[in-house]
Amino acid sequence: MGRVPTPKSLLERAFSLLSVFTVDRSAVTLSELSRHSGLPLSTTHRLVASLVELRALDRAPDGRYRVGLRLLELGALSPGSLDLRDRALPFLEDLYEVTRHNVQLAVRDGTEVVYVERISARDAVNVVTRVGSRMPLHCTGVGLVLLAAAPVAVQEAVLAAPLKRYTPRTIGSAQELRETLARVRRDDYAISDRQIEMITYSVAAPVRGGHGDVVAAVSVVVPTGTRTDTVVPAVRTCGLAISRALGWASP
Repeated sequence: MGRVPTPKSLLERAFSLLSVFTVDRSAVTLSELSRHSGLPLSTTHRLVASLVELRALDRAPDGRYRVGLRLLELGALSPGSLDLRDRALPFLEDLYEVTRHNVQLAVRDGTEVVYVERISARDAVNVVTRVGSRMPLHCTGVGLVLLAAAPVAVQEAVLAAPLKRYTPRTIGSAQELRETLARVRRDDYAISDRQIEMITYSVAAPVRGGHGDVVAAVSVVVPTGTRTDTVVPAVRTCGLAISRALGWASP
């Protein structure tokens, strides 16, 4: 593995430390922060002390560090998160009541999906995503919806890169992905069938902003074997309802 480039500015160094945290790595030691960020241990120690003082990081009794409350507060104020989530939540709750399965809301960040809201059913199938987690665009329902509406440059970047496979059903070639995206644009929804886990599939629909551009996607993850005709209309209706709440007037 190549050496991680050392960030130059103070802001870059602080951000490189914060970027170490992921959904799967939510608590880390000082040495792990140093190793994953590429910063010297002495620099890491100094920056972490400042971040703790500013409440950007919290130090647990076991000595490991976690994202602090202040960062969570600031993140909730993001325009792409706050307004969208607030307006979408009543309709996500309606979709959950209709399906009783895991409901998700996601946006695109570069060539990845970021999940910004999720309503989880206690007895529903398990899903690998959490609020704040990221996934590739090519293998999730929300990702396919967002990629189908993305700028051509983003689509070509994804098509040119290796497509990570999670199961034997995961889209693995550029040609297959092009054909899938064409169907998504034609149908105005996506079905990701057993691409992440062999026991589930997801149905996703676009969420449009006031000018008609796709700003997010909503999905439901259901067990394999669930009839799509019971899920697709509900998900599409939810996407339309959120779009109207964001100011979009459907043709």
